[in-house]
Amino acid sequence: MNAHRRLLPALWVLTGAAAGLALIAFGVVSRQAPARVETGARVPTLAVIEVQPVALRVEARGHGIARPADTWQAVANVAGRVVHRHPGLTSGRLLRAGTLLLELDGSRYRLAIAEAEAELASLAAEQAQLEAEADNIGRLLDLERERQALAEQELARIERLAETGAVSQTESDEQRRATLAQQQAVQTLDNQLRLVPARAQRLAAQVERTQTRLAQARQDLADTRFVAPYDLRVSEVAVALHQQVGIGQRLFEAGGIDAAEVEAQVPLPMLRRLMALVRHPQGTEAALDIGERLDLSAIEAEVALVGAEDVRWPGRVDRVASGLEPRTRAARVVVVVDEPYRNARPPERPILQRDMYLRVRLSAASPELALVIPAAAVHQGEVFTVDAEDRLARRRVALAFEQGDLAVIRSGLAAGDRVIVDDPNPAVAGLRVEPRRDQALEREIARTAAGEGR
Repeated sequence: MNAHRRLLPALWVLTGAAAGLALIAFGVVSRQAPARVETGARVPTLAVIEVQPVALRVEARGHGIARPADTWQAVANVAGRVVHRHPGLTSGRLLRAGTLLLELDGSRYRLAIAEAEAELASLAAEQAQLEAEADNIGRLLDLERERQALAEQELARIERLAETGAVSQTESDEQRRATLAQQQAVQTLDNQLRLVPARAQRLAAQVERTQTRLAQARQDLADTRFVAPYDLRVSEVAVALHQQVGIGQRLFEAGGIDAAEVEAQVPLPMLRRLMALVRHPQGTEAALDIGERLDLSAIEAEVALVGAEDVRWPGRVDRVASGLEPRTRAARVVVVVDEPYRNARPPERPILQRDMYLRVRLSAASPELALVIPAAAVHQGEVFTVDAEDRLARRRVALAFEQGDLAVIRSGLAAGDRVIVDDPNPAVAGLRVEPRRDQALEREIARTAAGEGR
């Protein structure tokens, strides 16, 4: 009995082990191999644009400092004490044309004017007296000449009688002396009359000298008054009321408000590309003035405030300044903005005033259509395209130039080519892709190339 009880647990262990081995054997026999799923390589989806010729507006950009087109630096031409200073003659104030801004003491110049006018009156009296003397001398000369003729006739009669002995030699000599005396009187009056023109010239010279002195005194008096020649804005004042100023002393500075100008520094290659589009017809190449060889009015100009690009003013190209900027070797293009104070609404739209730092955009329409793509689509002289079988291809291109975010293609692409504007990774030639045409980007490129929306 005891032996039977000891064998029972061992029997259960052997039975469990056998059942486990049987389950394992059944699982091995009945197991299936894992299913194989065939998966192909993933085809990337890339954005593309279809290249088409578009209207192009060639641009040149630069920066410059604003300044008034008309600047008045008031300098004292005469010395004197400041007796009047306009209350508005302070920096930043706007003053109308015709306003008396400053006046110096002009009493000494008024005295000089009175003295010169008195001297002219005296000289005029002398000239009148000389004319009267000349008239009197002329009349006396006529009378004396008549008396001379009578004396000569009497002398001839007495000389005939003296030959016959009718009169004595003494009477003949007396008549000769009387005749000579009359001739001398005529000669004296004639000499006096001959001196009249010389005396008149001397008086005329004195009159001219005095008139010059009078004109100078009047000019000096006028130079004591500083009247605004046009509507202006005062920028600096260097003189105070009752201050004594000397000749050549700087008094104040102001600028006109009718027009402002910006001397923009424009890279020379940009400017040359733009100027090639606005040449005048043949026959003006020999002209010295660049304005005669180029139609500057065909260039559209726009001025924008740096840091606030939405604040803009239309402008016009006035001239190309002589020489290049020494540091940057850039061309100096002068753009004029008419009526810079118009439509000003500070602070939203400030006034275009002196020393503002501005960006200048010059543009002219190209006579030919161009192939334009985003500059970011060009990778070291290559672009990625999609061929007819929707496979990636690498295309070598030559750029005419870059303009902002756009690249103008000279060669390597044709109308209808599909250019990838994404960054494919990897960019393997022959890689199958799924192109997605970005028509919104195409429209944006066309608008930007035409100069719209900037």
